[in-house]
Amino acid sequence: MNGSPLATRLISAHLAFGEPRAGTEVAIRIDQALTQDATGTLAALQLEALGIERARCELAVSYVDHNMLQAGPENADDHRFLRSFAASHGVLFSRPGNGICHQIHLERFGIPGKSLLGADSHTPTAGGLGMLAIGAGGLDVALAMAGRPFHLTMPQILGVTLLGRLRPWVTAKDVILELLRRLGTRGGIGRIIEYRGPGVASLSVPERATIANMGAELGATTSVFPSDEQTRRYLEAQSRGATWQPLTADADAEYDEELVLDLAELEPLIALAHAPDNVVPVRSVVGTPVQQVAIGSCTNSSYRDLLIAAKMLDGRTVHPDVSLVVTPGSRQAFLMAEVSGAIENLIEAGARILESACGPCIGMGQAPATGTVSLRSFNRNFAGRSGTADALVHLASVETCIAAALTGAITDPRDLGMAYPDLPAVPTRYIVDDRGIIAPDASSGRQIVRGPNIAPLPELDPLPADLQGEVLLALGDDVTTDDILPAGTKTLPLRSNLPAISRFAFSRLDPTFASRAERAGTGIVVAGSNYGQGSSREHAALAPRVLGIRAVIAVSFARIHRTNLVNFGVLPLTFVSTDDRDRLTRGDVLRIAAVAAALGAGATLLLVENTTRSISFEVQCALSDRERAMILAGGLLAETKRELAMELVAV
Repeated sequence: MNGSPLATRLISAHLAFGEPRAGTEVAIRIDQALTQDATGTLAALQLEALGIERARCELAVSYVDHNMLQAGPENADDHRFLRSFAASHGVLFSRPGNGICHQIHLERFGIPGKSLLGADSHTPTAGGLGMLAIGAGGLDVALAMAGRPFHLTMPQILGVTLLGRLRPWVTAKDVILELLRRLGTRGGIGRIIEYRGPGVASLSVPERATIANMGAELGATTSVFPSDEQTRRYLEAQSRGATWQPLTADADAEYDEELVLDLAELEPLIALAHAPDNVVPVRSVVGTPVQQVAIGSCTNSSYRDLLIAAKMLDGRTVHPDVSLVVTPGSRQAFLMAEVSGAIENLIEAGARILESACGPCIGMGQAPATGTVSLRSFNRNFAGRSGTADALVHLASVETCIAAALTGAITDPRDLGMAYPDLPAVPTRYIVDDRGIIAPDASSGRQIVRGPNIAPLPELDPLPADLQGEVLLALGDDVTTDDILPAGTKTLPLRSNLPAISRFAFSRLDPTFASRAERAGTGIVVAGSNYGQGSSREHAALAPRVLGIRAVIAVSFARIHRTNLVNFGVLPLTFVSTDDRDRLTRGDVLRIAAVAAALGAGATLLLVENTTRSISFEVQCALSDRERAMILAGGLLAETKRELAMELVAV
């Protein structure tokens, strides 16, 4: 009998329900949970609605890193709410300025072998430590904090064997960009990416974290690295060596799919606007003028990233046509960079130092100038995400970004004529100062502070017996959650106010959508492949639901968004024939007769009647029994309340 991949072993160790066979539904116990302030307010309200007074998982952390721009009281009010909620519910609170959730969690809380569920799509960053770390919607994370297992379809395991070592000026960023070039943004859907092979040992934990982080851009459920000597050294340097344990796949592990990547054959790569998989060699676009360079985000804001940028800039000056901004990913990274002299080098070279937060990556400040090129060490470059609709945002390594900051144009860093900076893979000791993390304090009382921007959760009605609605939008492939509900300075402050934020649903694609949906009362969205890729924001499912969307019919769905749709009682249906998608247009009225009865009976095919055109077609209804019950009840929150009530009666 063949051995198991590490990912399978991790899932088996946390299994609460099912068998870890690809394509079957499993439920896993969650050890750790994280939220951030853009998702945390709803998650807190949902936990409160369940009647749960204390978090029941081993560790729960509420981070503040997204909604940092306080142009009005909304964000500050949310932060006060989250602080008071954390204090009263046994949740650690990472205060504003302490840093980006994934960077801090890697530094201070990640433990090899533990499971982590986070209300942010880049939670798999912690897979760089050998964790089973999965991104999900806020409601799923609220349930994990309530001590309930997380349900998912068991993914296939893609084993990526790494050979060789990276050459100078080629980085971990180039590793994941190469995978995006090969597999695309849909290549990881329904898969866990597991890294193995002799090349893994040459990558430090911060480098592994960069690769695991951007596995989200592949659409992967998560990414996993083994826990080895590199992991031990990192945790010991963080004064957390006691949490280390060796973890690896069985020697004879069998994978569903395999891919081999020779690190020594890679070269500097760049993802051109407007998709993370639009990857080409840097040398193919050398000379393209660049007006802005940004270092940071949860992908490349570690101390190592700051140090390499500072060493490249030491004694040099940023090109006069370039605005360079640098974001330390955490308070620890900031302090390490300050003590080492890296911050001084950056400032002397002309860089602008931003606070430790998500910032430009989510469109919170530093929007590029009209029609300009911004080169960023970030993970996403969807059109308009930066805050400037016609900006061209490209993604590359810190090294390639700094090369452009020096020359004013896209430059292969190998052509700079400088030796690759010598820096340690891992410091022997990181600065450990956890005063930015506030523990729950019973003496603070149990009063929760609610600002006027925090609106009550909406009551979601059960699925009607018959479903009829107008096609309010007919969309193409790769619709992102930024397309469905944008981030940025206008909308992020409204994350705790669903009636207000719903007005922005699909506003980039069709500014009339919200008003048309309200007039229609009930509506349906039609789309192509990979609908809902990108962020885990459950608002992208909940805001359309508040406006009356009861079904989305697509060619295929991104994992987290599909789950979020089900969580809020929206039917995720897929076309049996893509030709049927092409025959639908906005304004068509669709009817699914006896839909509630069909779901209750376990139907896998539903007949959709286009009453406008007098034609019919079939759609697939691939739902588990648990998901059917949720849809019928009006969503996961309603179904969980029903289950909890039954459990109390049984007691």
